[in-house]
Amino acid sequence: MIYENLRQFADSWGLVATLVLFLTLVGWTFLPRARDAHARAAVMILEDEEQPHG
Repeated sequence: MIYENLRQFADSWGLVATLVLFLTLVGWTFLPRARDAHARAAVMILEDEEQPHG
């Protein structure tokens, strides 16, 4: 009985919650104020390390 109730909840509201979370995270990526952070992250791996090792 408990399994069936949880399964029904996950099939309906769980799907809705997951969709809302996904759309929120994708939308957050395209915010204008995040542009600088994304541009920095895009080239970060290509930059040389300036810090000494050790």
